[in-house]
Amino acid sequence: MSSPSLKQQLYREIARIGRAVCHGYRLELLEYLAQGERTVEVLAKLAGISVANTSQHLQVMRQSGLVKARKEGQYVSYSIVDDEVVRLLASMRKLAETHLAEVERLVRTYLTVKDELEPIPRAELLDRARRGLVTVMDVRPQEEYASGHVPGAINVSVKDLEQRLNDLPHDQEIVAYCRGPHCVLAYEAVERLRQAGFQARRLQDGFPEWREAGLPVETTSYRK
Repeated sequence: MSSPSLKQQLYREIARIGRAVCHGYRLELLEYLAQGERTVEVLAKLAGISVANTSQHLQVMRQSGLVKARKEGQYVSYSIVDDEVVRLLASMRKLAETHLAEVERLVRTYLTVKDELEPIPRAELLDRARRGLVTVMDVRPQEEYASGHVPGAINVSVKDLEQRLNDLPHDQEIVAYCRGPHCVLAYEAVERLRQAGFQARRLQDGFPEWREAGLPVETTSYRK
């Protein structure tokens, strides 16, 4: 039998990426890691699976070059290798929405129905925020906000939103964003804000896409 051609060898190696992302939990873990570095324990809690199962998924993705690990004491923290991973997730999401009927149905039934207004694109939000025309709200947990956020954005998690309504301006539009275009946190925040009488919209995508586009980012210190 002849040895594999160069093309076959290349495709065989590239296919490792496909095998690494062929599980729903792995895609979910990558979305969390796109927000910033996380320990295995935190990721397990976010995904609602065991630490052992989370660790196995992370090892597969590490061996395929999608994530990297850093050990500090007895804890191991993971992060994505670079924003190429964010672009990969975005491409997969777009392809699925376009060609998989079930994905389109789920998005329409559970997300689009919550928000029929057109979401605001990144460039428009950047321009309006710089001119002070909108209040930008990051509805992710504080740890993710601290790792990086849209400049000038305030951090109000969905669970704290009801208690923070009096702190929000009624005289300008509020634009909420979270982990990505399929993140329900932004949809829920916008829905609650509108019910409370605010003008509210959501960002078209999320923070990882904002950062990947090379737009300005701020970080803050985080206290547990």
